[in-house]
Amino acid sequence: MTLPHLLDHLVYATPNLADTVDALHAQLGVAPSAGGQHPTLGTRNALLALGPRVYLEIVGPDPDQPAPASPRWFGIDSLSEPRLVAWCAAAPNLAQLHAQATAAGVPLGDVRSGGRVRPDGVALTWHVTTPPNSVRRGLIPFFIDWLDSPHPAETAAAGATLVDFHAEHVWPDVLRSHYTTLGVDVPVHSASTAALVAVIEGPSGRVILR
Repeated sequence: MTLPHLLDHLVYATPNLADTVDALHAQLGVAPSAGGQHPTLGTRNALLALGPRVYLEIVGPDPDQPAPASPRWFGIDSLSEPRLVAWCAAAPNLAQLHAQATAAGVPLGDVRSGGRVRPDGVALTWHVTTPPNSVRRGLIPFFIDWLDSPHPAETAAAGATLVDFHAEHVWPDVLRSHYTTLGVDVPVHSASTAALVAVIEGPSGRVILR
């Protein structure tokens, strides 16, 4: 397995996308840009670039889509406030990674195809391991291969920087072992509860997302 697989994006889920976008704009001084709809999933997103190939995805219910037949991903339907629920690493050859991780006892879920259309009409397609459905499972990353699509960070709103990103867990050594198996390099701190923590800085200030 090639080391390391790099951070691709953070997922900040919210019960109200518009309100959360407005709040981040006020705190950071950068307005997240519209991303697009996730057809049939009942969600849409907004994006904030955190580096050349790293971004924050703010995802919430899409009022322009009917409610999906199954619960929205990332546990969105159960959220009462925004949460940093998951993180994604970039990796080629997801089938090979999936097989190696499963053999090592770190199941990643199925590898699936996905896609959406940007507001400018450009279609994005990707392969992804099944995203986690709960906040607890969000500590284990999901993985994405953008294939021939342009990376979302290239057109996302610029001006913010990722200052720090780490995981917290009551058994940090166990989580560190999983990260080593998956080929990702993210610090893990000891804490009484599990959480993902990101510190983002913009022209107007700094926010801590958990």
